[in-house]
Amino acid sequence: MNGEAKRSVEALPGGDAGEGMPAHVAIIMDGNGRWAAKRGLPRFEGHRRGVEAIRRAVRVAGDFGIRYLTVYSFSAENWRRPAQEVSDLMGLLKRFVRHDLADLHANNIRVRIIGTREGLASDIRPLLDEAEQLTRHNTGLTLVIAFNYGGRQEIVRAVQALARKVKDGSLAPEAIDAATLEAHLDTAGIPDPDLVIRTSGEQRVSNFLTWQTAYSEFVFIPDFWPDFDEAIFRAAIDEYFKRERRFGGLSARAV
Repeated sequence: MNGEAKRSVEALPGGDAGEGMPAHVAIIMDGNGRWAAKRGLPRFEGHRRGVEAIRRAVRVAGDFGIRYLTVYSFSAENWRRPAQEVSDLMGLLKRFVRHDLADLHANNIRVRIIGTREGLASDIRPLLDEAEQLTRHNTGLTLVIAFNYGGRQEIVRAVQALARKVKDGSLAPEAIDAATLEAHLDTAGIPDPDLVIRTSGEQRVSNFLTWQTAYSEFVFIPDFWPDFDEAIFRAAIDEYFKRERRFGGLSARAV
């Protein structure tokens, strides 16, 4: 985006992405526990308030005309957390699907789940399947939920799938290119994120969309995830508008 294309999200009408608006925003939702600790509350309350922030983010993304919103809800490494916290997080996921799925569907939002479902509890996997099946024909915002997800693990699964095809003779090794690998990722059919937002002030990707974020813009904000609201979302997109995306080419000002 060159200097003339830079703009403010304040000028965007609701539901109209407009020129230069990110089509896909991905969020690393960080800081629930620290938000709770700062207020002398149990960690569970931070996670509960984090779910409320997801609802706000989905609403605002739809108002902005963003087409894809990906949220990092539970990583493959999060199983290392204390058993009670993992149980609390699973409970919040179940409540979110049971209580919010009807509203998401009514608002024409499509739900897509990425991450492995192998080994998930018998009361979790059917909920994920139901969310995808119910909303599969919706044409509005696509809400991508990264659950039991890790970027490196995703790439390994894709490579294993390609290796099986090579082994059975249905795919020649020399036919494998970036597009072929992308078609075997969990995110097949979803455009790469234009913008990745991480809350809480941490500045790392934490095994999130490792392949897909090769040319994403990153905005790190100090606010904890439970405080994420429309004003913070707007500020992050305003920062995105200031960036010049070159994808390895020359600056528009240099040609």
